[in-house]
Amino acid sequence: MKAMPDFVPNFIDGRMVPALDGRSFEKLSPHSGRALALVARSGEADAARAVAAARVAQPAWAAQTVVARGNLMRDIALRMRDCRDEIAAIVAAETGKSVANALGEVDAAIEMGFFVAGEGRRYYGRTTTSSVANRTVMIERAPVGIAALIIASNTPIANVAWKAFPAMICGNASIMKPSEDTPATAWVFARICAEAGVPPGIFNVVQGFGAEAGMPLVENPAVKLISFTGSCGTGRTIQQTAGARLAKVCLELGGKNALVVCDDADLNHAVNWVLQSGFSNAGQRCAAASRIIVFEAVYEEFKARLLRAAGALSVGPADTDFMGPVINLRQLENMLAVVRRAVAGGATVLAGAGRLEGERHREGYYVAPTILENVMPDAEISQTELFGPITVLYRVSGFDEALALANNSRYGLTACIHTANVHRAMRFAKQVEAGVVVVNAGTHGSEPHMGFGGFKDSGTGWREAGTEALDVYSEWKYINIVIDPART
Repeated sequence: MKAMPDFVPNFIDGRMVPALDGRSFEKLSPHSGRALALVARSGEADAARAVAAARVAQPAWAAQTVVARGNLMRDIALRMRDCRDEIAAIVAAETGKSVANALGEVDAAIEMGFFVAGEGRRYYGRTTTSSVANRTVMIERAPVGIAALIIASNTPIANVAWKAFPAMICGNASIMKPSEDTPATAWVFARICAEAGVPPGIFNVVQGFGAEAGMPLVENPAVKLISFTGSCGTGRTIQQTAGARLAKVCLELGGKNALVVCDDADLNHAVNWVLQSGFSNAGQRCAAASRIIVFEAVYEEFKARLLRAAGALSVGPADTDFMGPVINLRQLENMLAVVRRAVAGGATVLAGAGRLEGERHREGYYVAPTILENVMPDAEISQTELFGPITVLYRVSGFDEALALANNSRYGLTACIHTANVHRAMRFAKQVEAGVVVVNAGTHGSEPHMGFGGFKDSGTGWREAGTEALDVYSEWKYINIVIDPART
């Protein structure tokens, strides 16, 4: 199967179309640095074209029953299941992850579709009382209108599903701007939507770069909601721009997530979860474990076990490799520059810290699993999300110091503690500043029915996935009905 099309177009008003000015750019393979496909390079005119199509289509879509929209979401999920291998092949080609990992991601996206489809039968409102006689108050959901969905490249089909399904079931029309690094994943989802019968204009895709294709959507006054997953810096720009016109903004931003290993932890179990949370998907997770906080009593033993296990990890293009490349050369160079500055500031490299350039890696964007220690909590590498296979060990005297260090971050997305003490675990869960807390596992692993999001600079308080996603993509409407008993 040829995974990638030769040209990845926009999808606007039910049709695959190039950019209006005919521009394109090359999508490069993370494995080889060679071109996989040409991609439409959209601009303001393309964004405006998609918004215009959405404005025309949205009222009729909103007028359908939510049950009917839910049934269509189920049809999309079923078609995705039929196309499972094709979608996974595209995800693997674009991201560099193994086909096996891509299949797992596709399955998660399909489950998101099924979960959201079920909300068509559970689209509950509320009623409430009134101090006024003969008055009934009903609270119902209403669509926001037109939504811009701007997503990251790390788990592309899951990112598509997390936003597209709830946006559609709530009665909105949307324009997705995928990462320029994963354009074909959004393209294949759009194709499946069309095949399933989603009306033209309800789900659109505008390809291209953020400043050229994404910001025109953020600035367009007809776009009532911007849902963005990505970096904190870009999120701030979106919030400032869209907030100036009072648009609704949902931001799911970065993380610098702490995993605490206590003196009573199962060390081998903790090591396994550090590897999974820190290095799987080449560390390209907003929920990656990038700060490993270890009690003094077990620090040296834990470090020795972690280094042995990390040294056995295979990195490369095969499905049997534990991890593949990072997404592009710019990302690789940026993260390794931060590592070099950390070493210059006194950090000790325990493993990795460089680009892999052997026979299997020479042309790709492969970074060795990297572990550092002797890093100050306020150092750049302790506070900056790197989005790569890089983690830092910190030595602490006990629980109070571990908790304080875990909270010493501008981010607050996820956190984890490994301990056999339920009292310690519950105190950590209550006091750590994170939107998702895990005991004795990893810092990642959200499921479709679980709301996901964080505190502080990790987001703006909204949660995506779960029933909480409905609050992002709908507005509450209070309907007051006053009857006259004399007329009954």
